[in-house]
Amino acid sequence: MNDPAATPGPSRSLEEVYKPITRRTFLKGAAASLVGMAGLMAALRPLLELERGEITLEQLLQKHYRELTPEELNRILRRLEEETERQHGVRPHIRDIRPMPGVEFAYALNLTRCIGCRKCAHACLRENNQSREDADDIEMSYIRVLELQKGAINLETSNVYYDPERVPQPDKYYMPVQCQQCRQSPCTKVCPVQATWQEPDGIVVVDYNWCIGCRYCMAACPYDARRFNYKKPTIPPEAINPNQSYLSNRIRPKGVVEKCTFCLHRTREGKYPACLEVCPTGARVFGNLLDPDSEISYILRNKRVYILKEEVGTLPRFYYFFEK
Repeated sequence: MNDPAATPGPSRSLEEVYKPITRRTFLKGAAASLVGMAGLMAALRPLLELERGEITLEQLLQKHYRELTPEELNRILRRLEEETERQHGVRPHIRDIRPMPGVEFAYALNLTRCIGCRKCAHACLRENNQSREDADDIEMSYIRVLELQKGAINLETSNVYYDPERVPQPDKYYMPVQCQQCRQSPCTKVCPVQATWQEPDGIVVVDYNWCIGCRYCMAACPYDARRFNYKKPTIPPEAINPNQSYLSNRIRPKGVVEKCTFCLHRTREGKYPACLEVCPTGARVFGNLLDPDSEISYILRNKRVYILKEEVGTLPRFYYFFEK
């Protein structure tokens, strides 16, 4: 019987066997190598921090949040409180606040009412202990407020650097953009260490002690909703919010990616997000999608809502609408 492996196949030319490297194939290979190298360097970051004495062996060996026992988590919370007091001069109260059963949070924003004042962005900074050099520094804010021409929805032509002292402009409208808490969240799918995930109430969270800072999630997010701590957070002691939660507004370390959590340390206890409470025009609506009598359910039933970048298929829990 003939050996199939010995049967000669169709002859191929030398050009087919040894394909020349084109500019495109070279760049593709180089890009893949750089991405892999970036991931490797990020994964090695904790070891380098240990060697430099920036973290302890206990911190390096800490388990993932979802693997911690109540006793282990309580010990970590107390350690984080001590570290915050030592580094920032304020002793916070850090808790672990779990999702409430029967709750799926969602947000809606009335673009007819939004005047672009950016009060929501400033409130977000204060509530979530985000790094800032001064009170007006909103670079790290989870909320970007875009100024757009009326009648246009092209975000590429939006302006995020407009003067908030001169709003609203008659020919403009304003669109705050933040984490959309997507049902199909690309950011959670690309994380190589599963440091970010979606909770039962729909909130996408980050274990900041598990994040390696590779920033894959930032690249995957179509809404530019994540922020990277390039340096140790700068927050004046008097500006620190001491009411903190492990998965939300505790002060994040250098080298991790952070994001909006719908102020879970507030909303999981029946309060509104900080950005909603300061809105002077009532443009923001927040609530439980599973409650047919909630404000958000009313909006979805009675208003013509749309979602941002619907074509990317992320299925956000953040909705926009105009009044007639």
